[in-house]
Amino acid sequence: MKRLLTGTALAVCMTSPALAEGTLNLYVWSDSIAPDLIEKFADEYDITVNVDGYTSNEDLLTKLQAGASGYDVAAPSHHFLRIMIDEGLLENFGANELDAFNRVDERWRNQWWDETQEYSIPMAYGTAGFAVNTAEYNGPTDSMKYFFEPGEDLSGRIALLSYPDEVIGAAQLYLGVPFCSEDSSEMKRVLDLLMAQKEHVAAYSSDNIEGRLGSGEVAAHFWWDGTMTKALRSVDNLEYAMPKEGLVGWMDSYVIPKGAPNRENAIKFIEFMSTPENATAQMNYYAHSSPVEVIEAELVYTQETAPALYPTVPVEMSRTCSPKAQDLVTRVWTQLLQ
Repeated sequence: MKRLLTGTALAVCMTSPALAEGTLNLYVWSDSIAPDLIEKFADEYDITVNVDGYTSNEDLLTKLQAGASGYDVAAPSHHFLRIMIDEGLLENFGANELDAFNRVDERWRNQWWDETQEYSIPMAYGTAGFAVNTAEYNGPTDSMKYFFEPGEDLSGRIALLSYPDEVIGAAQLYLGVPFCSEDSSEMKRVLDLLMAQKEHVAAYSSDNIEGRLGSGEVAAHFWWDGTMTKALRSVDNLEYAMPKEGLVGWMDSYVIPKGAPNRENAIKFIEFMSTPENATAQMNYYAHSSPVEVIEAELVYTQETAPALYPTVPVEMSRTCSPKAQDLVTRVWTQLLQ
């Protein structure tokens, strides 16, 4: 789930509609696509590109469930991609027959969220965990214990996201509770952990994480690997924890919503973004790992410069949960925030 990114909806016209051969309407994570690449695509294909941004998978799902969205390309996280396929919300555009598919790292092909790889081409992947401001906290970070059961040095100085998905996943990793558990007693353990942590939490917010952590308002914040990595351009002293219990993984993919008005332009865009040159530029902008072939020599975020993108601990991908399991997650979060 990637994860929740902050930002506002955008509307971008890169070429004059009067001269354009067509239109492409993108509905993607806010501030996720490199503006230079959108402009490059628009110029190369003489297409008007409009970009709207969303800040949660739930927002995207709701929009597609309403029907006739008018969007041509979206980028759900993997566990929501599975839901969208099952609900018939996406076009089967024969993704496995595209040149883009041949550039996908084999470990990301034909995964459970799109077994036949007909509905999606991977865009970016990463992890969710916690980051610290080392100027405010110089203690250990090699276990989730220090975040979920903070000592005096972090009491009142930690912050979580405003939604449950990856936070509860991390708590489950720490406690050894399986993702998508339907066992109410196991989920009660998760609730108890989060309720005990609550008195030490300064905020449950997915907005202004960089400012909150960088200013020292909090010393530790639940965050995403790439977003923290990108923040290092302007904020010093940030470190992404590698807890022994592992990290929560996510994968976002390009898809075409059902009934997309500009299907062929959508395919052109997906192919365009998946070339090594453009995938490299996209990773250098977005700061999340690329699941398609890149030009290693041109990468800004290497293992040396961006260690957060190269986990040294296990990564457990979020799952698409049953209604019963999802209801337990919702109950835990609702009770926590009451």
